[in-house]
Amino acid sequence: MSGRHPRTAWITGLLTAVAAGVMPAAPAHAVVGEDAKDGTYAFTAKLDIGGKRSCSGALVDDQWVLTAASCFADDPGQGFKIAAGAPKLKTTVTVGRTNLTASTGAVVEGVELVPRTDRDAVMVRLAKPVTGVAPVALASTAPAQGEELRVAGYGRTRDTWVPDRLHTGTFTVDSTTGTTLGLSPKSPAEAAVCKGDTGGPALRVKDDRVELAGVNSLSWQGGCLGTDASETRRGAVDTRVDDLSDWMQQFTARDLLPKAKWANADLLATGYFTGGSAGGKRHMDLIVRWSDGSVTLYQGADHDNPKYPFSAEYKLAAAGSVWKHARTMSGGSFTGSGSDGLVVRWVDGELTEYTHVDAKGFHGEKTLRPAKSKPWESAKLVTVGRYTANALRDDLIVVWDSGKVSLYSDIDTNGVGKETELTKANSTWTHAEQISAGSFTGKGTNDLLVRWSDGEGTIYPGVDAAGFHGEIKIREPKSAWTKADLVTAGAFGANTVPNDIIVRWESGSLSLYPGVDKAGTHAEVKLVG
Repeated sequence: MSGRHPRTAWITGLLTAVAAGVMPAAPAHAVVGEDAKDGTYAFTAKLDIGGKRSCSGALVDDQWVLTAASCFADDPGQGFKIAAGAPKLKTTVTVGRTNLTASTGAVVEGVELVPRTDRDAVMVRLAKPVTGVAPVALASTAPAQGEELRVAGYGRTRDTWVPDRLHTGTFTVDSTTGTTLGLSPKSPAEAAVCKGDTGGPALRVKDDRVELAGVNSLSWQGGCLGTDASETRRGAVDTRVDDLSDWMQQFTARDLLPKAKWANADLLATGYFTGGSAGGKRHMDLIVRWSDGSVTLYQGADHDNPKYPFSAEYKLAAAGSVWKHARTMSGGSFTGSGSDGLVVRWVDGELTEYTHVDAKGFHGEKTLRPAKSKPWESAKLVTVGRYTANALRDDLIVVWDSGKVSLYSDIDTNGVGKETELTKANSTWTHAEQISAGSFTGKGTNDLLVRWSDGEGTIYPGVDAAGFHGEIKIREPKSAWTKADLVTAGAFGANTVPNDIIVRWESGSLSLYPGVDKAGTHAEVKLVG
């Protein structure tokens, strides 16, 4: 396995670190560890850095590899501090090849480095996404003393400078600090982390689940080719990664939204569809119906950086699906389970509830109102929110074509309940273009966000069955919001009040306004465009 001698900072008297290197190739017939079976741990990457160094790594996103920062240091013996940006030397990354002589996987250039400052770790952005290779999941808990980890890499073996196969070994966790893991070999007993294994993954393997718990950083290299024969120590130090999820998401999500053509987004719905409801860490998700009838779910992030509010993308419906017939959709809680569902009003007037939506699709379909039912064919705008005291089920607010506004309490699988008329038919509400439930003022019930046809933006605080209780103008008439095609509210930057607002502009750009309150919208964060 790969690595370098440990730094003196690890244990008093340890040898000075030396660079992970590349030597002339020789046939492989033995390893310091075990050959991995073809296709095993395909997410493991080999990095060639300027033809001068070789390291290992792990694909953690389709366009990002996590490895050791010291691989890119001018002098690894002096530490792992490196500059962010393009690598100084051309970096070629091979992913998905247990056997390097095979043609599977991909060979891609590494074009950007994003290093940590507190530990030997760096994210390497690839020039293009890798397809056909599943990234490895990050462990969410620290390895415990005595726990076994499977360590992998493409580094030297006992008698081969440059092996052409991935090799692995089982190591035991001897110690854990805030940023490192101390390891010793278990199986085979002669396993070691050698040059070329630096940055390779240390894996928690349990049942059918594999998680990335660390990356190779330092080792004694006992038994590795090129190491003094008198060196028998085989211990290693790995960098902990189980607490890096928030940091990694901010970079892996950078290219997430621009992949979509946002001028073609025509319906938005927000909710806690994939987890992270009240008390959880993950923020709200966003469901998008595109003009071709396809549907995408963007999973909310775990970190609080509003610039990258989503961490993953899931396709829920393909182009040309029945979803092209949806006229409105809104997310909310209907079962009290903490996992949100969706209410959809179709063009034929049918009203449908999906009790739960997740990354796999739509579940628990219930018809609340049949097709061509009166008056639902004339429902112009629909939003779901908590407008009554029922803690289990959300409510519906509907703006009709006539300008009447209605509240339907406690949506469940039996229907939409009894109507409470909040306003009679009028000319004012016919100019409402977008409505969204949100929590901006901290009232006992949700607020209602309205975008009007003249560009005015209004928040109605604490709407309930008694009606509207004042209004807060957050955008004046003839503001830039005349060009806001879609507006929705939710907790995208943090699970806090006040909520945020997302705006999709007619130009196809996308903006987020964090923490909107009675003072209005705050600094705009450009998400797309």
